[in-house]
Amino acid sequence: MTKPVRRNARPATTATRAGASVPELADASMSDVIDALAHGQVTATALTRAYLARVEAYDRNGHMLNAVRALNPDALEIAGKLDGTRPSARRPLAGVPILLKDNIATGDKQPTTAGSLALEGARAKGDATIVKLLRKAGAVILGKANLTEFANILAIEMPSGYSSLGGQVKNPYAPTLMDEHGSPVVTPGGSSSGSAVAVASGLCAAAIGTETSGSLLFPASQNGLVTVKPTVGLISRAGILPIAHSQDTAGPMTRTVRDAALLLNVLAASDPRDPATERQKRPADYTAGLTRDAMKGARIGVPSDPADPLNDPYYGKLPPASAKVMADAIKVLEDLGAVIVRAAMPAAGWIGGPGTGMPVLNRNPLSPNKGNPAGAPIVFLYELKYGLNLYLKDWATGTGIKTFADIVAFNEANAEKALRYGQDLFLAANATRGDLSEREYKSARAMDLLAARTRGMDAYMNGHSLDAVLFPGSGGCVMPAKAGYPSVSVPGGFVSGVRDKETPDHPFGVTFAGAAWSEHKLLRLAYAYEQASNMRKPPPGLAAL
Repeated sequence: MTKPVRRNARPATTATRAGASVPELADASMSDVIDALAHGQVTATALTRAYLARVEAYDRNGHMLNAVRALNPDALEIAGKLDGTRPSARRPLAGVPILLKDNIATGDKQPTTAGSLALEGARAKGDATIVKLLRKAGAVILGKANLTEFANILAIEMPSGYSSLGGQVKNPYAPTLMDEHGSPVVTPGGSSSGSAVAVASGLCAAAIGTETSGSLLFPASQNGLVTVKPTVGLISRAGILPIAHSQDTAGPMTRTVRDAALLLNVLAASDPRDPATERQKRPADYTAGLTRDAMKGARIGVPSDPADPLNDPYYGKLPPASAKVMADAIKVLEDLGAVIVRAAMPAAGWIGGPGTGMPVLNRNPLSPNKGNPAGAPIVFLYELKYGLNLYLKDWATGTGIKTFADIVAFNEANAEKALRYGQDLFLAANATRGDLSEREYKSARAMDLLAARTRGMDAYMNGHSLDAVLFPGSGGCVMPAKAGYPSVSVPGGFVSGVRDKETPDHPFGVTFAGAAWSEHKLLRLAYAYEQASNMRKPPPGLAAL
């Protein structure tokens, strides 16, 4: 593995056959890549070829990580047109290769499939808004990243990173450790697993994932990355296959906090195609104020009160290794001058309101709980059919699949290939009207907001005058996700062991969550922690080529 590059130095380079030099991509941040392009050390074409070589070596061969579902056939042509353009204020990503999760529409030769056999070959009528912004900034869209099929809303207990079209994504820190069903023992995290694994493994400079509840934070934690799960409405969702518009958002997946801030500068823009962005509040520059002393005086809530052990869902049940990571992280925050406020989260928030969940029969043929009911969020299932029908009507082309019901029927007709883990959640969603007129849906959404926002995040943060809440890994994702509030995850340390199985060391993240539109504050806090802790280490066995 290559040594991390100092931020104040030009990145180390490796000669290519064409005579150009490229950064050592095994451990290069996006900022390293931008610096190399800006200084003329590398061309966009040479850089793109280098990433394609790593995809061939480690994703298609070697560890066979399976993080990249499909490559953009026009990537090298796009890069060639950018060879004479260096990154600038107007085009900050000029020549930077970026992967997109395969539920983000591109109006080019690349299919947009959500990992579903039903949508194999389906394309989009145009670019999603965030893709337009990336192209305008000069990014080279390298391809589409694999994901948990339909962003993990198809079947109960579907393994993170599995899709019927793309197969199984592997965690690069333990790529050969599989269970009896061929699923990774150390999960790559879901559902933006391919995006995360690709960045962690140096297959792209950065990637874009999506989250409804944990799908950015979980893979970031599992792969030692930084991500921002933004306030709903900060980033346009137009052109992204949905789960639930109440909570859906895209976000950056990067190696450093600064890289995440740089991408957020590009992605955060109002969009008439997404009314939620009309309320948007953002600074001119998310990289401003990223300093080592940003933590001084900040009030950080730790939702774990030793005097109330029964009300401790986040820290109370952590395995010893994860608990040590969090204890060490809290010590770093204290050393940086933060005020740690230990107080239990209101139970009315983390338990949720009445009528927000519904039982769904588990039909997963590989689940030990097959035949038993499992709880599922009402809002997800009702908004799923409504939103996916709109996407298929407004965005999808080149496919015979026109409705949500068509997907269900296709899967049933091709069950051997399409339904390894069943489609129980899709069956439940298909039983809804699909127009969001049901009283149970409206009640569930109102109760989600009451529990997670009013009685949850708002009550906790306002009651203790907090700047942020510190959660272990992605374990606290549900409350800010339901509230529509932001979270920033940063590498926290390493753990080993999964249940009763020994495993190699793999990452575990720490997450800062906050109030609406507080991304800039959370990034500053995360940066101070990142610089003081320096906990990211690249996966072993993926050295520079």
